[in-house]
Amino acid sequence: MEEKKAAKRTTRKSPSEKIREGYIAHVLEHGKAPESVFKFIKELKIKEEEFYEHYNSFENIEKHIWLMIFNETLETVKGDSVYDEYSVREKMLAFFYTFIERLKSHRSYILQTVPKKIRPELTPYYLMDVKKAFKDWVNELLLEGEETEEIEKRPVIGKKYDDALWLQFLFVIGFWIKDDSKAFEKTDAAIEKSVNLAFDLMGRGPLDAIVDFGKFLFQNR
Repeated sequence: MEEKKAAKRTTRKSPSEKIREGYIAHVLEHGKAPESVFKFIKELKIKEEEFYEHYNSFENIEKHIWLMIFNETLETVKGDSVYDEYSVREKMLAFFYTFIERLKSHRSYILQTVPKKIRPELTPYYLMDVKKAFKDWVNELLLEGEETEEIEKRPVIGKKYDDALWLQFLFVIGFWIKDDSKAFEKTDAAIEKSVNLAFDLMGRGPLDAIVDFGKFLFQNR
C-alpha cells in the first residue's frame, strides 16, 4: 500500500508542468491564449500566486514550451552512444531529425500558435530563449568542426556561421509547418539538403583554393 502511495507521489505533476499543460489544452480547445491570468487560474483551479511563482506571463509559458522541446531534443541526441563518433555535419543532421520528431507530438499546438509563414529575418518572441541555447550549442560544434577541419576558418564570414545556422533552424520549422507529405518525408529531405549545403559552404571549397592561389601569386610576383 505504501509503495503505491510512493509511486503516485513520484508521478504527480509539478505545478509548472500542470500550468504548461493547462495552457496548451486551453489553446487547443479555444484556438487562442486565455483572455487573462485571472480566468486561466480559475480554469486550472490554482491560486494566482502559484501561477506567478513559475511564470510571469503567457508569453513566458510559450518560451518555456519551446525551450523544453529544444532541451529534450539535445539531451536525446547527446545521449546517443554514437554521438561522440559523429562528424559535426552528422550531429547537426541528428539534431534536426530528432527535433522534428519532438515537434510532431506538439503539432496541433504549434499550428495554433505559429504563423504558417515564418520570416527568417525575424526571431519570434517565443523562440528567443531557444535562439540563445541553440547558438551556444552551435558554436561548440563550429569550434569542433574547425579542429577536425570539417569547417574552414574564415576570419570575417566565420563569425556569422551561427547566425546562418539559426536561419536554417527557422527555415526547418517553417517548412515542417507547411509540409503535407506522408510522414513529413519532404521535411526530412529539406533537412538533409539544407544541412549538407550549409556544411559544404562552411567547408573548404573551390573559392578557398582560388583565394590561396591569389595569395601565392601576390607573394611571389
